[in-house]
Amino acid sequence: MAVVEELLRTEENGAISFGNYKLDAKAKVEDYEHGGDLYKVKTYRKLTKLEKNGMFAYESEPGTSVLQFVETENGVSFLVESDADAQITVGLEEDTEYSVSVGESKIGAMKTNLSGKLSISVELENTGEVAVKMEKIKNG
Repeated sequence: MAVVEELLRTEENGAISFGNYKLDAKAKVEDYEHGGDLYKVKTYRKLTKLEKNGMFAYESEPGTSVLQFVETENGVSFLVESDADAQITVGLEEDTEYSVSVGESKIGAMKTNLSGKLSISVELENTGEVAVKMEKIKNG
């Protein structure tokens, strides 16, 4: 498994990777510049949280490592890994419907709440990396 030793890094393709679920103590990186935005990550085995320009972007309980995190105007996609199943919340557009897939499974349509958050459970124990994709269907 590939934890992100730097806690937050830019990949060659322009995506970001962040989080280290193997840390026993909390660690963070602040004011990380990527694509004209400032990111902040806090991570350890119980929690991983990402903020973009001071706004919520991603959170998992317990902690996860997130690879190839890409945001577009139509949604978000990433690979996630941990040694335990995780509850993941992603910040998207408020009151908007998204098509959600986890691994090979299409979860179906899910709608964000008024704060733009969408939460899913991902089975990660003994699975390695799992691909997650949330793609906009329509606005509410």
